[in-house]
Amino acid sequence: MENTKSLLNLSSVSILPNLSVRIPTVGEILENEGSYYSTVSSLTATPFQYMVQLDDMGIDYTQVTDFELFKMLFPMYAKSDLSMLFGTLDTSDFGIYVNRQDNSHVLYSPQNDILIDELVYNELTNAIRKINLIEKVKSKPGNESARKYLLEKERKKQKRNAKKPYEPYLERLVIALVNTSEFPYDYESCMDLSIYKFNQSFKQIQQKITFDNTMIGVYAGTVDTSKMSNKDALSWIMN
Repeated sequence: MENTKSLLNLSSVSILPNLSVRIPTVGEILENEGSYYSTVSSLTATPFQYMVQLDDMGIDYTQVTDFELFKMLFPMYAKSDLSMLFGTLDTSDFGIYVNRQDNSHVLYSPQNDILIDELVYNELTNAIRKINLIEKVKSKPGNESARKYLLEKERKKQKRNAKKPYEPYLERLVIALVNTSEFPYDYESCMDLSIYKFNQSFKQIQQKITFDNTMIGVYAGTVDTSKMSNKDALSWIMN
């Protein structure tokens, strides 16, 4: 991954010489928002987020690594259209192979000669998370009772949400930001922004609003900065 280059200047992030992650525009994603976010969420998911599906397969999610889950999911998604993520790369032949160097199981595409081991997987998913402002969900129960409780809770939640229609996240965010004074784009110009630029603008506006509200409290005497746990609120520039 090109750690030395700002993603503000890139249209894709290079992972391997023949494998890059695209940074799509807001307009591109809005053409099929549900499918895009479903894909990036699944490919960056941790076993904790797939506890119900894994349990239905007879697998204890606490015994599965992030990479093992990715090896289960990626070949299924690879047979669909992943051009939003990988451009013109044909991902349809990715499958699980044995790496002869260390006998580990990896993902491999014979036609592209692309091998995804755990190191490449980490680079790949870190890039997708950074581009799309996705936080890695990492959690493990303290004991077996907690595991069963969390599993049952998540199962009920998924059952409740099963019949609910997809709620457009990006569309609502675009509408909100376009109608915010701090955001300098209208609907048309916003469509050409990369999703990374858009997400960073969103974070910066949040930081600026928090800073402004904090300073109002400081000047009014209702906020004591010495007692603040969140010192980031004292700067309008996000970390």
